[in-house]
Amino acid sequence: MRIFKVMSAKRTNKNRTWSELKKKITSGVSGAMMASSLLTTKVYASSGTSAVTQPLDSLKTLVIAVIGAVGVIILAKNVMEFAQAYQQQDSSTMNSALKGIVAGVMMAGISAVLTFLGF
Repeated sequence: MRIFKVMSAKRTNKNRTWSELKKKITSGVSGAMMASSLLTTKVYASSGTSAVTQPLDSLKTLVIAVIGAVGVIILAKNVMEFAQAYQQQDSSTMNSALKGIVAGVMMAGISAVLTFLGF
């Protein structure tokens, strides 16, 4: 009989925890639905979209230019590092510098590729 009482107490605690969780979830979902229905705004569309897309185009151009500039800097640094490693016959540094050169070329060339593709 004692085992049955312990098991029923555990079930009661689980049921109580589940019901509290259900209440919290229900209140949160209902609050979110109420907020989304009451906090709406009217949108008046203009005839052109350039007011929205022009700042985004400027940001895109800036990011691509920064990536290209960083790529050129990385390329120059790794070319100098490769030359120094070649003089010292350090094969591990030459390998690392070659990887950096490839990364720099990719970053420097990404702006030209994206311009060519129309981005």
